[in-house]
Amino acid sequence: TPTAADALTGTVTVFAAASLTDTFQAISDRFMAEHPGVTVMLNFGGSSSLATQIVEGAPADVFAAASPATVATVTDAGLGQGAPPTFATNILKIAVPADNPGLVTGLADFANPALTIALCAVEVPCGAAAKKALDAAGVTPSVDTYEQDVKAVLTKVELGEVDAGLVYVTDVLAAGDRVRGIRVGGADPAKYPILALTDSPATAAFVAFVLGDAGQKILRNAGFGAP
Repeated sequence: TPTAADALTGTVTVFAAASLTDTFQAISDRFMAEHPGVTVMLNFGGSSSLATQIVEGAPADVFAAASPATVATVTDAGLGQGAPPTFATNILKIAVPADNPGLVTGLADFANPALTIALCAVEVPCGAAAKKALDAAGVTPSVDTYEQDVKAVLTKVELGEVDAGLVYVTDVLAAGDRVRGIRVGGADPAKYPILALTDSPATAAFVAFVLGDAGQKILRNAGFGAP
């Protein structure tokens, strides 16, 4: 017998942080399998540029960001339905190419001008988190390239274009044996909030799915921490 949930229809446009690419693909596939009348459209990028697009009027139903600060720029503009709950956490990790040509062992190596270093731009959450971790470690990094999102940093490491980059533990896991991860001591977990921007039943159902058991299991399997 069809349930009320099966009657959901429409399109849900989700703007999500680049670090959520693999997990939100999996979550939306599972959600659409359960709700065949709904199409989920995904748009990934740096959280700050996504927030700017939303504030400037880009049509989005859901915003899943890698920091509360970027969601606050959207809610401060008077957009969104209620307070955005945190649905996951993530931790910074150093990524180096599999053979670690720069012999990187920790954050202190990011100050070495002989190494090629990639960080996220400071306006995106992974860049803000990297700056905080480096400041806390007393390291002034010798940065060769600032990237617009965490996936771009990871790609540079995977291709061996840089000796090291700061990404999230989930990115290191997703890259498998293409990169090696090195722990960063003392970094605070990044918090990921999710904000419904429209009040359609399909939007509400998608947000509930991310916060529910099935969505949380996909996130956990990818290495995200509990909210």
